Amino acid sequence: MAALQQYRDTEGHFSLVRNFRLADLVTIANGICGSFSVFMSAKYLVTSDEDYLWSALIFPVAGLMFDFMDGKVARWRKESSMLGQELDSLADLISFGVAPALLAFVVGLRTYLDTVVLTGFICCGLARLARFNATVALIPKDEKGKARYFEGLPIPSSLGLVAVLMYWTTQGWIEGKAGIPGGTITLWGPSGGDGDLHLVSVVFGLWAAAMVSKTLQVPKV
Repeated sequence: MAALQQYRDTEGHFSLVRNFRLADLVTIANGICGSFSVFMSAKYLVTSDEDYLWSALIFPVAGLMFDFMDGKVARWRKESSMLGQELDSLADLISFGVAPALLAFVVGLRTYLDTVVLTGFICCGLARLARFNATVALIPKDEKGKARYFEGLPIPSSLGLVAVLMYWTTQGWIEGKAGIPGGTITLWGPSGGDGDLHLVSVVFGLWAAAMVSKTLQVPKV
């Protein structure tokens, strides 16, 4: 309750903003990068201008830089808060969950089943972040008080998928050019219908499963 008292005792307009710490502002910058990626993806879909696609691909990487920095700033300033923890998870969901999933859609994973898998990817990232916030106190800590490992793949690992999408873009393996590598399989109905699934979508599905895995323990570096 003591951690919440500052928000209860502060009154007036913009009281929430006045309670932000420097680390919180760095975390919000991560969310800004993710949001810009989403909008740049939308601009690419409207205009087909690859400059927008490259901007959409780069912004999540910039978000990762802010994601690394916010913890360092919090330790430097000796400031941490419950608000900061929630902000971090929400910003990560945008930059490393929603933005990469939309990028996958933009470059060509656009069938009905593709979108089902990508929606599952986002929701698994959401569940993984919620579980982390709820159980972080139970994970063994090192001498500095930091968790020794992640349960499941951390959601910023999705930048590995973004790196693959970057490579595909350089090779022209995207919608409107050579197309997505691996092609599609038809699980039901005629080819080109709702039963089509890009084989690459399976990778996103497996990545999503790894994020919510309880038994997969990824050492922190």
